[in-house]
Amino acid sequence: MDNNIILDKIRANINLAVKLPDELIDNILICLCNSGHVLLEDMPGTGKTTLAKAVANSIDVSFKRIQCVPDILPSDITGINYFNQKENEFVFRKGPIFANIILADEINRASPRSQSALLECMEEKQVTVDNRTYILDLPFMVIATQNPIETRGTFPLPEAQLDRFMVKLSLGYPGKETEGEIIEMNLNKIPVKELKPVADSADILNIQKNLGNIILSRPIRDYIIEIIQSTRENNNIIIGASPRAGIALAKSACARALIKNRNYVIPDDIKALVVPVLAHRIISDSSQNAALILENIIDNIPAPVNEKAE
Repeated sequence: MDNNIILDKIRANINLAVKLPDELIDNILICLCNSGHVLLEDMPGTGKTTLAKAVANSIDVSFKRIQCVPDILPSDITGINYFNQKENEFVFRKGPIFANIILADEINRASPRSQSALLECMEEKQVTVDNRTYILDLPFMVIATQNPIETRGTFPLPEAQLDRFMVKLSLGYPGKETEGEIIEMNLNKIPVKELKPVADSADILNIQKNLGNIILSRPIRDYIIEIIQSTRENNNIIIGASPRAGIALAKSACARALIKNRNYVIPDDIKALVVPVLAHRIISDSSQNAALILENIIDNIPAPVNEKAE
């Protein structure tokens, strides 16, 4: 089946459970195309968990939810070795991280020690327990949620953890008309529970493989480099974007091109993704919002002329 047909089906399926702008859902799909990870931050009740479940229920893959609390242990996430008396040997019991799509709900309520258990999983798609490494099944995607309020008993994610998320998104409050639709669709049922898969793991892996056919021209690559370098030279930014951030911006732009049914990246792909990909990866001073700084950087860097290839 055509990649765009599959992605359109997933998008339409998600829309049966949540009412969100197409661009926001596309950013989720961009991460799915890359086995990238998503951090959803917004007020309680805006649909963060429902969105994560809608993505998982739209694809015929394994899904696990990790409810993060202060006393959760790393082994509660990764798994443990226990002694099986019947077999007279140690056996590894897999934790919930061994699934294709993971919902880490309220991730900032987990202790730093437990948060760090996700670092290797998210970056290297593997888990190491007692000096033995276990490879995670692909596709693998973590969707984490956190609230910007209710900060008592929470542990802010360190920069190294934030850098593992391909994008950070905020759902925002719906408009009047959309809110009416949300109320209507949830009166007598829970739509997300009724979703049926419209794709499987083979479909997603094929899409990820086809990303390699998207053309990232030399001018576009240089445009990305200029943006990344500018974050390190800006007086309002204390710590600029890392090389991993540049890679994430390039990969996410390729996925956006695929979603838009193009085989090449254009400057608009980069512009649309700079804030969701970079804003959580930089540390700005207190005088300006990170998103505003990035938008100002984009405004001051000339975009290359649209080109398909070098």
